[in-house]
Amino acid sequence: MIASSARSLLAASLAAVLFAPSALADSCAAPASVGPDGLDFYKPPSTLPDGEHGSLIWYRPYDDGSAAIAGGTNTLLLYTQVGIHGDTVATSGYMIVPDGDAPAGGWPVVTWAHGTTGIADPCAPTINDPASDDASRVLLTGWVSKGYAVVRTDYEGLGTPGDHPYLIGPSEARAVLDVVRAARQYDPRLGSRVVIAGHSQGGHAALWAASMAAGYTPELDVLATIAFAPANSLENEVSLLGIIGNTTAVSGTVALIVRGISVANASFDATSLLTPDALAHYPDTLTECSVYLDSNLSFGSVAANDILVAGASITDISAQLKDNDPKYLTTIPMPVLVLQGTSDATVFSFTTDAMVKNLLASGIDIVEQVYPGETHQGVLSAGYANATAYLDGAFNTLRNGEWVPSN
Repeated sequence: MIASSARSLLAASLAAVLFAPSALADSCAAPASVGPDGLDFYKPPSTLPDGEHGSLIWYRPYDDGSAAIAGGTNTLLLYTQVGIHGDTVATSGYMIVPDGDAPAGGWPVVTWAHGTTGIADPCAPTINDPASDDASRVLLTGWVSKGYAVVRTDYEGLGTPGDHPYLIGPSEARAVLDVVRAARQYDPRLGSRVVIAGHSQGGHAALWAASMAAGYTPELDVLATIAFAPANSLENEVSLLGIIGNTTAVSGTVALIVRGISVANASFDATSLLTPDALAHYPDTLTECSVYLDSNLSFGSVAANDILVAGASITDISAQLKDNDPKYLTTIPMPVLVLQGTSDATVFSFTTDAMVKNLLASGIDIVEQVYPGETHQGVLSAGYANATAYLDGAFNTLRNGEWVPSN
């Protein structure tokens, strides 16, 4: 006879083997393991998985992070994506699976792209989620409570090796899509039906992910895209810095934009374009997060019309920003909802209006919901009901002749 304690130990061991996420993973992928504690989690092994992009490297419970969402099981993920230079890189993110049993067809998935936090490693939301992101936590908590699994990427280079290519569309898109692959490898209860959503930089990322999904992750059935105040028309905004005047409201973001271009293109020499005041704070972009960059200790002390030297040629900046501007996307095969506040001082409502008109002219199924008087952050709360109704409608739709409910 086996002693009671021994039987319990044997049963626990069998359960760990049979029901561990790696055991349930796609048989084509190498089994993932539990990752290390602390910041070591973000340091990938010297050899990354040989499988497809979106391969899970390792995972661990995520119950001690400020970004964790209530109402489900939070899990931190490290996974692969195609990086900005075409190589395979490790990217971090996390997933929230609702409590209870998955519906037929698996949990419907929302992949959420976060707004600007910075470029430095400590700015990854899973490491240091900013208080300014409270509105998106409320939004996502509500979606989890309705029965949607949520996955969130930190983006390439945020927390993980390499610099984050800020507002470089293809890099963001791959991060947003590959975290879904990694999450489904970890937990096969996640279905293939997906809605892409995001705010600010994340709205920019969501639109790019929508345009690339069919070719990059063809197994995913992306039903719709929701973009809150998506960054757009940046090439026009940079050219208006002199007209904007002595305001410092956008200075930190402009510094990140310049750094992002230099990360994507090593031949771009930003130092020749920056004034001495801006140049003195430029190293902050690699060590500090947006809150600090926007403060008087950094770019919050540099006026918009004192970032670039007088007469500086911005041809290279404008060309690269245009290449990464969602305004000029020509193919988004699924419906898109854009939500924009009229008092947004970060993403201007008139540029978003122009972007929507441009995408409509390209034949994209896009609608814009405008919120009078709402700010860049305020649009998340103001647009919650409309975005949620749109989300519900996307998952409650007729597909292949069958009515597919969201839960």
